[in-house]
Parts: sequence; C-alpha cells; structure tokens
Amino acid sequence: MAIRYPNGKKFLPSPEAASKKTPPKSHSYSNRGMTLEEDLNATNEFYLDRGLAVIHKKPTPVQIVQVDYPKRSAAVIKEAYFKQASTTDYNGVYKGRYIDFEAKETRSTTAFPLKNFHEHQILHMKEVDRQQGIAFVIIRFSMTEEMYYMPASLLFTYWDRMQSGGRKSITKQEIEKHAYHIPLGLHPRIPYLSIIDHYFL
Repeated sequence: MAIRYPNGKKFLPSPEAASKKTPPKSHSYSNRGMTLEEDLNATNEFYLDRGLAVIHKKPTPVQIVQVDYPKRSAAVIKEAYFKQASTTDYNGVYKGRYIDFEAKETRSTTAFPLKNFHEHQILHMKEVDRQQGIAFVIIRFSMTEEMYYMPASLLFTYWDRMQSGGRKSITKQEIEKHAYHIPLGLHPRIPYLSIIDHYFL
C-alpha cells in the first residue's frame, strides 16, 4: 500500500523504524534511544493501568484514495495520504479536568523553533484554554534529554511575539526560566501529571 504525505511525497519507513520490530524494551535509564512519542505512550499506559488518568494519542488522520477489491469479502487499500492533524497530539481526562497537549522535540541546544507548531494547533489550544481545559506543550531537547512542561498560555506569548515580527524561536533560557522542568523517571518515564498536580490543581 502506498501512503503519502499531504504534499504527495511517498511515506517510507526509516531504517531505524524498520529495525524496531523487536520485543518491547523495558523503561530504564539505559533506554535513551526511545522517541518522545514512545515515552509518552508508555507514560499514558502507566497512568491508565493504575486508574490515574485516561489520556491517549490521537490517531493520525489518513485519506484513502485508491482501494482494490480482489474478493467480494476483502478490500485492499492501494494508496492513501496522511492528512494534516487539525488539533494536538494527546487528550483525555484527569481528576475531572480535560487535558489537551502537544509534544515536540528539537535537536537544538539553544532554542526551540516555533515553526514546529501549526497555527491551527495554537488556535485549538486557545479554544481549550478558553474553556478552562488544561492545555500545554511538552518540549524535549533530544541532545541533552531535557524535558519541559510549558502551559499553553505561556506558549501563546511567544507565538504572538513571532506574529508581531519578533524572534521565530523560544530561547533555552526563556524555557528554563518560565516553563517547568520534568525530571525523567522510571515509572512513569515522563511524570507530567505531577507538574499539573503541583502547579495547577
């Protein structure tokens, strides 16, 4: 099956992704090669298993454009496109509050590029914030394994600064000063609910 991105480019799994068809790794500090998505999915599974929260990653929307029917009882998708997600990566419920967040990472060690966000994601988080949901961003500096929780309201100030002609990134110093550092753990790997408990609930 051919799966394509919105720009028409064919999706090809990376060699790294192909090599990941191995038994699940245990979450430990030696497990530095895991992606932010894998760590968050494991964290959310930990929260769900213990009845702490129900938070899931939203599936990437796909538009099917060609289907073959080799048999009456079977359909084979021959071509499809990844559609651009209209909202954020994760949402769910925690202690009766709606949770909605985006997860981003960068290899830069000095700043976080705002081009990693789409305008529709910012607008979505503003709507969630307006309804008193808990909206935020988890930012990971992959070269140093540093993780930060940034409330959506803080992200909006940097986004609006860029829209007004200011810098197109958030400096590492700004993130360290105004966002909340998330120490990496074991169970869970990314304990972001502890940040919500301490600062927002």
